[in-house]
Amino acid sequence: MNLFDITDKRDELKKLEKQIQDENFWQQETSETTKILVKQKELKRKIEKFESAQNEVNNLIELTELANIENDENVAKDILKSTNQLEEEIGKLQLETLLSGKYDKNNAILTLHPGAGGTESQDWAEMLYRMYTRWATKKGYEVKELDYLEGDEAGIKSVTFEIIGENAYGYMKGEMGVHRLVRISPFDAGGRRHTSFASLEVLPEITEDIEIDINPDDLRIDTYRASGAGGQHINKTSSAVRITHIPTNIVVACQSERSQIQNRETAMKMLKSKLYDLKEKEQKETINDLKGVQKDIAWGSQIRSYVFCPYTLVKDHRTNFEVGNVQTVMDGNLDGFIESYLKYINSSK
Repeated sequence: MNLFDITDKRDELKKLEKQIQDENFWQQETSETTKILVKQKELKRKIEKFESAQNEVNNLIELTELANIENDENVAKDILKSTNQLEEEIGKLQLETLLSGKYDKNNAILTLHPGAGGTESQDWAEMLYRMYTRWATKKGYEVKELDYLEGDEAGIKSVTFEIIGENAYGYMKGEMGVHRLVRISPFDAGGRRHTSFASLEVLPEITEDIEIDINPDDLRIDTYRASGAGGQHINKTSSAVRITHIPTNIVVACQSERSQIQNRETAMKMLKSKLYDLKEKEQKETINDLKGVQKDIAWGSQIRSYVFCPYTLVKDHRTNFEVGNVQTVMDGNLDGFIESYLKYINSSK
C-alpha cells in the first residue's frame, strides 16, 4: 500500500494540527483558516480509510490461518466474501490517488447541449442526462437539476445540473467534451441510421473561500416562469432567474428553487464557477481565445462514440477504452471510462 504515501499524509496532518493549536491560528483571515481545516478533515478521512483497509487485511490473514488449522468451510466462505469487499475498497482508494487536481474534491456543475440535428440530437442529450444521473445515484451522490429546457418534440434543448458529493468533479471532469451517437433513429420513418452529437460542459463548484469579484453593473438579470419536462417544475410566478455577465457574454440560469432569491443565489454560484474557469486561463488574450478551447459539436471533435448499429460499442477516443454492451453504459456504468481517463492524464503528466 505504499502508493498511498501514508507516511507523508500523517506527517502533513501533524503539521496542520500543530498550526491549528497555535494561539494565533484563529487570528488569520477566515479564508485561510477554512482552507487549513478543510485540508485537515480531508487528510484525516484518507488516513482513516487506509488504516481501516490495513486492519481488515490483518484480520483476514489471521482468519485464513485459523481456517487452515480448523479446515472450516464456512470460515473460508466468509474470508472469500470479505476479501472481495476489501478488494473493492482498495480499488476505490487507488482511484482516489489519481484525483490530484485543485478542485477534484468539489461538487460538479454539468451542462448538456445537443448539436445540430433537431429532435434526434435533443433526444441524445436527454439520453446522456439519464446516463449521468444514473451514474451519480449509483455512487450515492445527490443530483440537483438547476435549469431545464425541453425539446420541441422530444428530448432537451439544454439542461444544467449539479452532482453533489465528495470528488464529484474529479470523477466527472474527464466527461467534458463532445459525445457521438450512431443508431437507427426512432424519429425517421424510413428507419435510416443517424449520427448525432451532444456536448457536455463540466465545471467545479467554486467554494466560498475563493474570491471572485463580480461588478453588479456587469450583470443583466432577467426573471421568467420556470418550466420543465412533462409539466414538472412549472411555476405560476416568475421565480426562474437568468443572469448574463455582459463583459464575457456568459449566461447562466436557474429554475430549480421555489423562490426567486434562491434561484438567484444558485445562478450566481454557477456564474462564479464559469468566471473562475476563465480566470484560470487568463493568460489568453481575449475572451474569444478563452472560448476557443471548446470544440464544435460535430464530426472529428468527439471524445467518445456510442454505437447502437450496425454493431454495439462505446469507445473513448482518448484512452481507447471500450465496452461492447451499450445498454450497461447508458444505465450509468461509467467507472471503466472514468478510471481509464484518470490513469491516462496522470501518466501523461
